[in-house]
Amino acid sequence: MKLIVGLGNPGSEYDNTRHNIGFMCIDYYATKNNCKLNKSKFNGKYAKIKINGEDVILLKPQSYINLSGDVIKKYLDYFKISQKDLLIINDDLDLEVGRIKLKSSGGSGGHNGLKNIEMNLNSQDYKRLKIGISNDKKIDTKEYVLGKIDQSKKLIYDDIFSRASDILSDFIKMDFDLLMTKYNHK
Repeated sequence: MKLIVGLGNPGSEYDNTRHNIGFMCIDYYATKNNCKLNKSKFNGKYAKIKINGEDVILLKPQSYINLSGDVIKKYLDYFKISQKDLLIINDDLDLEVGRIKLKSSGGSGGHNGLKNIEMNLNSQDYKRLKIGISNDKKIDTKEYVLGKIDQSKKLIYDDIFSRASDILSDFIKMDFDLLMTKYNHK
């Protein structure tokens, strides 16, 4: 079984914000696979689907992004999912808009949601799909990540969601090193 988690903040005021890129990827993938995240458990919205014969849980934690680690840990424990079968989708200030990067482990890069996941898992050893949101140094970081995605970049983000969807499908059936080789290019 795989657990794919999109990070974001609950509430309509956070819809279409840079920090909610993980939620948007999960929603896009769920729609593409004709499912809805209509189940709730442990402060998370989720769907359990079967893809290529594999059970997959798509999860959007409903605690704020900076507290999502507790929700993720409960899902891993309850569904008896190995940490090696976990993939976190998060926004990344250090990647330009349009860039996607897969990582098999590593530090939080200053992302408070990832810090909380590391604290709850007691490990930095979990897979990530990092989605570039760029960074505007003229704007306070908190304001920037909670800012709305510029509609002029809609086509770029549509392409990102499509590529991320392909990555999620391949994550379910491919070795992660091969997955990184296939998708980690400029």
